[in-house]
Amino acid sequence: MAKNRKQDTGRDPSKKELQEAERIQQLHPHLQKDHPSAVKSDISKLDHINTYGSLPDYYIDRPFTCRNCGKREIWRARDQKWYYEEAKGHTDAFALECHDCRIEKKTK
Repeated sequence: MAKNRKQDTGRDPSKKELQEAERIQQLHPHLQKDHPSAVKSDISKLDHINTYGSLPDYYIDRPFTCRNCGKREIWRARDQKWYYEEAKGHTDAFALECHDCRIEKKTK
């Protein structure tokens, strides 16, 4: 069970997990919204966002490549929900660095 929990973090994803996240990202928004891995947003928790654009209705897993080391990870939908709604991050922000590089930067 502990291994599944580690995989759920988006760190060290398998090739299959990355491919699935990339596939979902390419789907039409209506299909993304109804996908089982999509996490519904709580618009009331996004009132700190001052934008003329629309706010997200949902979050999906987003694969990314670390800008420092080139490692591929997945920014999980539930982690995005926390970042945007609880930590009050801006919805234009997205993951740029892998977990290991962020930890390394914090310890310097």
